[in-house]
Amino acid sequence: MSTIFSTVHAHAKQTARPVRVLVVDDHQLFRIGLRRLLEEEGFAVIDAGSAETGLRRSADRLPDVVVLGINHPAASRCDEISRVLEAAPQAGVLVLALVRDEGHVVEAVRAGAVGYLLKDAELERIVAGIGDVAAGRSPLSPAVGRILIDRVRHSHEPDSGSLASELSERERAVLSLLASGCDNAQIGDRLYVSRSTVKNHVASVLEKLHVDNRVQAAIYAVRAGLV
Repeated sequence: MSTIFSTVHAHAKQTARPVRVLVVDDHQLFRIGLRRLLEEEGFAVIDAGSAETGLRRSADRLPDVVVLGINHPAASRCDEISRVLEAAPQAGVLVLALVRDEGHVVEAVRAGAVGYLLKDAELERIVAGIGDVAAGRSPLSPAVGRILIDRVRHSHEPDSGSLASELSERERAVLSLLASGCDNAQIGDRLYVSRSTVKNHVASVLEKLHVDNRVQAAIYAVRAGLV
């Protein structure tokens, strides 16, 4: 897993301390298992069954990333996102949801969550997502990304898409698949190229569109009528 976390380790090196993570989840076994895995990867972790308890425990070392577990469809907990950001405004909130709920995805993002993954993802993907949040990126499960893109499609008029003219034919294909909810592996399979090649194409797309992450690029694609 060392390659996955190279960015996180670089971030920790720059700040001269481990990335601080608060794991909030009322499922004790999952919470403790994730904490131990993160600690093995060099993160400084505090875990708790509620955001209130977790923030109290981490008062003397505010977290860089807060992982908020959602285990019941009816449990919105978006108010917890607001409380977390009020107490630790520098933290990035990553939601880990047991089931996909379109309304909650939108509510969580509006409340300030910068990432949203489903618990059925591989543990490596979840830990990598925590690293993404620490590095300033926005990790989303493909299905979650699709929910947000569909919401944008139905609530905004298309833009002119002038920046899209700077993209190569292959970059436009990558952007279209990205906006459709595909991850790098799926894009590589569709286009018959390696994951590293896809990663390079995605980086070029972000630069040419003047956006910071995949979500913003996907939203641009929808508004520009590219998908």
